[in-house]
Amino acid sequence: MDELKAIKAKPKNGNEFLTNNGEKTKYNLLAFWSWSVSDILSNATRGRFAEFIVGSAFGLDPRNLRDEWDTYDLKTDTGIKIEVKSAAYIQTWDQKKISTISFSIKPAQYRVFGKIVEDLNPKRRADIYVFCHLKHLDKTKIDPLKMEQWDFYVLPTFMLDKYERSQSSITLNSLKRLSEPISYSELKEKINVANEKQKKQTNDNQAAST
Repeated sequence: MDELKAIKAKPKNGNEFLTNNGEKTKYNLLAFWSWSVSDILSNATRGRFAEFIVGSAFGLDPRNLRDEWDTYDLKTDTGIKIEVKSAAYIQTWDQKKISTISFSIKPAQYRVFGKIVEDLNPKRRADIYVFCHLKHLDKTKIDPLKMEQWDFYVLPTFMLDKYERSQSSITLNSLKRLSEPISYSELKEKINVANEKQKKQTNDNQAAST
């Protein structure tokens, strides 16, 4: 049924107004965005913001809209598929102590428009993982827009596939044994380097199986 085919979202600029029977109200999409996602420190929004940060490092085109149901978070112009994870010491709520840093690394469930497809062998479908650590510790000065307040860790996916301690999560200390923290300005280069390692491992695996 053609009338029930998937709807492809189009980029909006924020000036689109809510209307009522063809008449504009005083509210537009920019007001909605400001109301709903201004708190980029919150867990719910920080994850998407981290994806945007990583995308901006390799020149993401914001007109290529985020796909809620993809099996990875980002794809570069050269075809590198990236999964992005984020964590922070500081939260928006009252804290008695800083948060312990841990990242989910569970193999992705395959979804089609929100519905999980039965997968007897779930796997990681990204080429690389980028772990975004909002490391700033001063609650009065924390600002996720400042890239110097973040550390980034980049790993080819095969290293997580071989990670023996857990296949569901990884702590910051364990991550540091597999990689080293890098700055925002280094992200693009490290993503390309990690992808080359991933391609080599894939080729080696294919050669070993023939």
